[in-house]
Amino acid sequence: MVSKERLMGRYRPPPEESSKYITPEGEVVLREELDFLWRTKRPEVTHAVAEAAAQGDRSENAEYIYGKKQLGEIDRRIRYLRKRLDGIRIVAQAPRATETVHFGAWFELRDSQGQLKVFRLVGPDEFDFAAENISMDSPLGLAVMGKSLKDEVVFDTPDSQVRYTLVRVSYEKL
Repeated sequence: MVSKERLMGRYRPPPEESSKYITPEGEVVLREELDFLWRTKRPEVTHAVAEAAAQGDRSENAEYIYGKKQLGEIDRRIRYLRKRLDGIRIVAQAPRATETVHFGAWFELRDSQGQLKVFRLVGPDEFDFAAENISMDSPLGLAVMGKSLKDEVVFDTPDSQVRYTLVRVSYEKL
């Protein structure tokens, strides 16, 4: 009899699906990246691979091997962006309840030392576009969602529990 571990040795569960929301600005950035990869970067790398292949023995040709690897990475990202952009929902309008934190909101938090921090709640595809962007799927994003002014926001970090007070909410940049 074969053990379960042996049968499932390479198995990896599928990743959790992230939220399918994006701001209009985030959509523009993803579409520009897709356009750059498809129209500029991929043709450049394809040309370089073709030139490397023309040099002969491909098995020992570092430029050819690296170029093929790079092409695979570009194609993987293009597939991801196309699929993601097809299934994503662009949230361009502020919600009716503008005094609470929802997707796209700019909000200001005060920590226990009185320090103020400004963030924007965005989709998981755009949190790294700017330092103040926080993914709605992150611990802070989940903790602040639906909160109103003067509400306490509490979430766990690997080191401790963090507490903030929500002091301002806006759907225009703070």
